[in-house]
Amino acid sequence: MLTGRSVAHLVTLGEGPHRLQKEAAHAFEKMHQAAREAGFDLQPASTFRDFDRQLTIWNGKFRGERPVLDKNSQPVDIRALTTAERCELILRWSALPGASRHHWGSDLDVYDPSLLPAGKTLQLEPWEYEQDGYFYPLNQWISAHMAEFGFYRPYAEDRGGVAAEPWHLSYQPLAAECEKQLTPQVLLSAWTGKDVAAADWLAGQIDTLFPRFIAPSPL
Repeated sequence: MLTGRSVAHLVTLGEGPHRLQKEAAHAFEKMHQAAREAGFDLQPASTFRDFDRQLTIWNGKFRGERPVLDKNSQPVDIRALTTAERCELILRWSALPGASRHHWGSDLDVYDPSLLPAGKTLQLEPWEYEQDGYFYPLNQWISAHMAEFGFYRPYAEDRGGVAAEPWHLSYQPLAAECEKQLTPQVLLSAWTGKDVAAADWLAGQIDTLFPRFIAPSPL
């Protein structure tokens, strides 16, 4: 469960394709209803993501097959960078396979499709949730009310590791237990037999990378 190689802990969220743990799904449904009463259509953009999906994202970004952004959300030609530079840049926006909080069934990305202008697609970039962004009113409501339903933002601000992700919510009662159990050793074990790009470099740096990009952020 910790590293995204099981789905036994999940239930379907509503009638769509999204999945969470039962307790998190129930809490989100309550928050969804409260948001609707406040005039928002709070919807998941992403919920559970398995190991292989995260592996595809990681390898695609490392190999330059998927877009990679800098700290200002601008695209970068990652092929010109060293292995270390590539990994650290990718880790600002994307988790290592086996290290994504989306594996746990406690975390989800949210937005309001009714606030997205016609012809625009969801980017999940900070500017969309900041002042003058499409989802700023929703962002303000979430900030004021998420704790009532047990949610918080693990990436509320940039502390020099993962970039700020105002769309990412974590159901604290479940996520706290997963945080305690995920260790560098558990993560590296999940890579056995898997083709993880830059695995040798990552394994050599894991004790430095883990507290910076993977260990829990303070509430």
